[in-house]
Amino acid sequence: MATDNNLFEKFSNAATTFTGSSYAFLGALAIVIIWAVSGPIFQFSETWQLIINTGTTIITFLMVFLIQKAQNKDSKAIQIKLNELIAASKSASNRIVDIENLTEKELDQIHKYYEKLSDEAEEDAYLNGSHSIDAASRNQEEKAEYFKGITKKEEE
Repeated sequence: MATDNNLFEKFSNAATTFTGSSYAFLGALAIVIIWAVSGPIFQFSETWQLIINTGTTIITFLMVFLIQKAQNKDSKAIQIKLNELIAASKSASNRIVDIENLTEKELDQIHKYYEKLSDEAEEDAYLNGSHSIDAASRNQEEKAEYFKGITKKEEE
């Protein structure tokens, strides 16, 4: 697959790879050791302390955004892979593809339904049976009543 990486994408990928390496850890450790050893030379002055405090604050601030970008990219890749597995499975519900765009309340409702399906699967003697949303359509009315009851309890 061809990639069209811009300059920032290339930099962030390289920075993420480097900062997660042993070399980056050893470099940071060396800086801290050099700073600590230089303390007596600078008589443990406020400037000496300010150097490490300022440096670590700036690096931490920048790393937060770098880590978040890497997490977003990884999360998106995992979601795409999961969507592919759902789409390829005959017994999985295609309605689950792209649910990460639902509200927290909608996700909670789906989660409660899957908890119920899990309970049914534990009671089922047939281990390979499908309990996807589509395969469980016979329980649709029961499910609707169940969620109405939960919603009423939450509102009270």
